[in-house]
Amino acid sequence: MKRNSRFSLALHALAHIAAMAPTRPLTSGDIASHSGTNAVVVRRTLGALREHGLVTSEKGHAGGWRLTRPPEEITLADVYQALGERFLRLEVEGDENPPTCKIEIALLGQVDSALNDAEALLVSRLGKTTIAKLI
Repeated sequence: MKRNSRFSLALHALAHIAAMAPTRPLTSGDIASHSGTNAVVVRRTLGALREHGLVTSEKGHAGGWRLTRPPEEITLADVYQALGERFLRLEVEGDENPPTCKIEIALLGQVDSALNDAEALLVSRLGKTTIAKLI
């Protein structure tokens, strides 16, 4: 399974925001320096979380990112679903040309079904951990 760096970055950023929330919002640059990435990557990642109501941002000199809810109320499943990327997915070469082989069609159907079941278990487990547990 390929490591999902957006998910890792989002969790890292939210943990830092949660830790600093009582004192000040964190800028994309602050988060980028903690995460070893570029501020543009941070803004894109947190932008997806903002669209799903997990964070808010303020522009200007005293601006930055803040959580919209207490960290005890934001689960890893919330973050995972906000990013909209599946960890467990079947990648088939040539998706533009669907398979015609009956065995391949059956195989793909069974594997996709198993991955969907595993994905549901993953989301359920992620729902049991909050951002507060990360800090």
